[in-house]
Amino acid sequence: MTSLENRKILIDGLLELGIDPAKEKVDKLIAFKEIMLKWNEKVNLTAITEEKEIFIKHFLDSATCLSTGYIKEGMRIIDVGTGAGFPGIPIMILKNGLKMTLLDSLNKRIKYLNEAVGKLGLGDITTVHGRAEEAGSSAAHRECYHIVLSRAVASMNVLCEYCLPLAEVGGYFLCQKGPDIEEEMRNALTAIKTLGGTVKEVKEYKLPFSDIRHNIIIIEKVSATPTKYPRKPGKPAANPIK
Repeated sequence: MTSLENRKILIDGLLELGIDPAKEKVDKLIAFKEIMLKWNEKVNLTAITEEKEIFIKHFLDSATCLSTGYIKEGMRIIDVGTGAGFPGIPIMILKNGLKMTLLDSLNKRIKYLNEAVGKLGLGDITTVHGRAEEAGSSAAHRECYHIVLSRAVASMNVLCEYCLPLAEVGGYFLCQKGPDIEEEMRNALTAIKTLGGTVKEVKEYKLPFSDIRHNIIIIEKVSATPTKYPRKPGKPAANPIK
């Protein structure tokens, strides 16, 4: 049962981020939380299980992607390494008219995501079981998306090889990172350029009702990714582009 205090945190946090906290959207987010916690008992989805923390560190964190202003109605979006469904599912709940693909390498998580999407009645969501390197080499996904999202834990130069091949020319990779990104960004500049991208801007966010700060690095896809990228599974992480 969601406390009124935590519901208010969720509503006020969305307002602070410039997002409409319509009742049906808030209700769906809360229903999603319940599904996630139930599955979390048998599949490792999240270490964050306290309601207030879920609302701030998962839901409001995901919502910052919408605050960037880059996600618009009708867009094709892919969430790479979605895990428990972040940021993809909250974005689909909060904004209508998107086409979302959730990509994850673990089949147990795909089963959970399918149940969550079905129970929440979310349309236009496709789940894909596979690795980013495989998707980026596949005609079904390569350079097919307006927006690529990732909250995955990997260095930026590795994430760029996972994600930029999926973005169409003229599209964007929204890379969610923590507060200290200067060195990581410097180390990723060669990879970004090699893969057809350029850093458009960096937006910093302070998550409402917390002292957590993070950045979203917005990388524009300005030219096609060379066909040799992404390399075979495991290669980007073992030998990042430098």
